[in-house]
Amino acid sequence: MTGPDGERTLDDDAVVAVADELAEADRTRTPVPLLTKRHPGMTVADAYAVQRTWRERGEARGRRVVGHKIGLTSKAMQAATGITEPDYGVVFDDMVLESGSVVEHAAYSNVRVEVELAFVLASPLEGPGVTVTDVLRTTDRVVPALEILDARVEMAGRTIVDTISDNAAMGAMVVGGRPVRVDDVDLRWVSALLYRNETIEETGVAAGVLGHPAAGVAWLANKLAAHGDSLAAGETVLAGSFTRPTWVHPGDTVHADYGKLGSVTCRFV
Repeated sequence: MTGPDGERTLDDDAVVAVADELAEADRTRTPVPLLTKRHPGMTVADAYAVQRTWRERGEARGRRVVGHKIGLTSKAMQAATGITEPDYGVVFDDMVLESGSVVEHAAYSNVRVEVELAFVLASPLEGPGVTVTDVLRTTDRVVPALEILDARVEMAGRTIVDTISDNAAMGAMVVGGRPVRVDDVDLRWVSALLYRNETIEETGVAAGVLGHPAAGVAWLANKLAAHGDSLAAGETVLAGSFTRPTWVHPGDTVHADYGKLGSVTCRFV
């Protein structure tokens, strides 16, 4: 079967088996060996099929999709991972945390944090052909956010196929700060200082995400259209990190200072 991401090489039973394996890894907090090493012919189309199966299993258990995340949109993240194309995953309702949250470190694997902007959509956004202007027109507000990464596939040697299958390593998002309208600030110049235990670990500017953070949302809308999907009104979209991921450990406090947009913080126990 050939689609927008190339040809499927795994049959439906194999896709379900991989999705079940990742679900078990999520439950036990034990990352699985590289999928691409055990399925060397696995394609991007296979990976999104695994992700869709994993999503359907979550929805069947009562989890509700409230948004999407976009990964690997900045040069900083691409350099950190060795992967040079974006990917996406879904955000369930139980993945959204408020600033100031106390986070159980053991609930995730290979725990790292990233600095991002989250776009909250006022109206649906459907590709193809979505532009940055379309994204800005349909956005209700933009909110500072931290993403907590959760890798359920071993880290070394990961490819885009491994990360897509793993729901783009989405763990949770912590939102806070001061929400802004898109015409209140030049989003390209939103910057942040990422502190871990009162030491600055990373700094970044939002233009690092494809030149404009809204460009990531446009990419997502057009990618979803190729999969027969779209973004709904009310969805929150994590537009991609403009810093490298920072490792965190139990006892760490993470604080992202966005200047005029306020700050987002959480503590790991």
